[in-house]
Amino acid sequence: MRVCAFESRRAADMRSLIERQGGEPTVVPSMREVPLADNAAAFAFAEDLFAAKIDLVIFLTGVGARTLLEAVQTRHNREQFLRALDRVTIAVRGPKPLAVLREWNVHVDLRAPEPNTWRELLAELDRHSPVIGRHVAVQEYGKPNDNFYRELEHRGALVLRVPVYQWALPEDIAPLEDAVRSIVAGRFDLLLFTSAQQAHNVVEVAESLGLRDAWLSAAARVVVASIGPTASETLRELGLPVDVEASPPKMGQLVRDALSAAAEILARKSAGHQNRRIAD
Repeated sequence: MRVCAFESRRAADMRSLIERQGGEPTVVPSMREVPLADNAAAFAFAEDLFAAKIDLVIFLTGVGARTLLEAVQTRHNREQFLRALDRVTIAVRGPKPLAVLREWNVHVDLRAPEPNTWRELLAELDRHSPVIGRHVAVQEYGKPNDNFYRELEHRGALVLRVPVYQWALPEDIAPLEDAVRSIVAGRFDLLLFTSAQQAHNVVEVAESLGLRDAWLSAAARVVVASIGPTASETLRELGLPVDVEASPPKMGQLVRDALSAAAEILARKSAGHQNRRIAD
C-alpha cells in the first residue's frame, strides 16, 4: 500500500509506523510552527489577567500553552503569571494542555471529553460553567476557530483571542509540490492527515500549482484517513470524503486503522468509479 503522509514534527515516527504496518511510506512535511514575533496579544492577556479582568481561560493545545508562557515570562515573573492563572476558571480541550497545566501545578476546572473538539468543550461549559457575561480568554492554535468564537459570543461571553503561534508552509515546499503532483498522477493509495492545518496547507500548494480541482478529484479516488474529528471536519469542508477516522485520535491508531481498511475501501471506490464510467 503506497502511503503519503503530511506529518512534519514526527515525520520519522510516522515513517516507522507505516513500515511496521506493511505500507510503503512517503512522508512529506507540510507545515512549520512559527511563534509570533511580536506577541502583543499574549502581553495584553497577561496584563488583563493580573488586573483580574479575565474570568475564564481556555487552553486548546499543549504546545500553545507552553508558547504562551514562554512569551509572557519575557516580560513578567513566571510564578506571578501561574498564580494569576490559578485564580480563574480554567478549561482545556484535551489531554495535552491538561498535562501542561498539571506540570505547572495550575488547577483545571473543565476538560472536554473525547473526541476533544470545541463542541465537547462548549457542551461542558454549558453544563458546568456558563459563559454569559464572563470575560473569556482563548489560547488560539493555528487557524482561528471562528465557529467556536461565534458560539461563545452567542452565549453572552466577552471573548479575548490570544494567538500565540501560527502555521506556515515549510521553507522548502518542493517536496510538497512533488507530492501534490504524484497524488494527481495516481501514485498513492492512501493519504494520512494528522491535523486540520495540514489539509489547508496541502490544498494551498495544490492551488498555487493550478491543480486544486485535479488534486481534490484524485484524492477522493484514494483512501483519505484523518486522525480525529477536527481534522475530519476540515477535510470535509475542503470537499474530501473521510474514509477512516482514528479512534482514539492517536497517530499509531491512525496508521493501523487506515492500513487495515485501505484495501477494502480502495476496491469499493474503484468499483464505484467504474460503474460511473459505464453509466456515463
